[in-house]
Amino acid sequence: MRTGEYSKTTIDGEINVKINLDGDGTVNINTGIKFFDHLITTLGTHSLIDFIFDIEGDLKHHLIEDVAICLGRVIRKTIGKGEEINCYGYAIVPMDCSLAFTAIDLVRRPYHKIDLQISGEMIEDMMQEDIIHFLETLASSLQVNMHIWTQYGDNDHHKVEAAFKSLALSLKEAVKINLKR
Repeated sequence: MRTGEYSKTTIDGEINVKINLDGDGTVNINTGIKFFDHLITTLGTHSLIDFIFDIEGDLKHHLIEDVAICLGRVIRKTIGKGEEINCYGYAIVPMDCSLAFTAIDLVRRPYHKIDLQISGEMIEDMMQEDIIHFLETLASSLQVNMHIWTQYGDNDHHKVEAAFKSLALSLKEAVKINLKR
């Protein structure tokens, strides 16, 4: 079983995360930001990676950023050199009126291109800029080449959720064991 743990403590708070790359998508997170918790739950559920968070802190921006850092670092640490995994993953996901694409390569050369087509400043209780910042920070801390594009949609919630589902399915494929590689 491929499990890992990572902790980060700053003056703004403390985050501990445990993951199981071979899980069933169990997620336990409570940041106090309902839409963000929904997105992280979506990421775990559809990637089949278990995420168990213990979080203290109250500045939304820093919590979101620190969750991205911890998540990226614990996944990277858990996959190690990555010699036995697919490394690549991609997915196309519809969500009602929206359609999103993600392609990733766990190559250890961080790069990201993210275009979610978000039109509003807020989605539920989360700033749209914090959603983008989460994905950028995740790409950097995971050292992944990540391209996410929402092609179209009328509802910002659905655009972002489709993007997170496509990211989850891409991650699921990329971390899958492939001994023939």
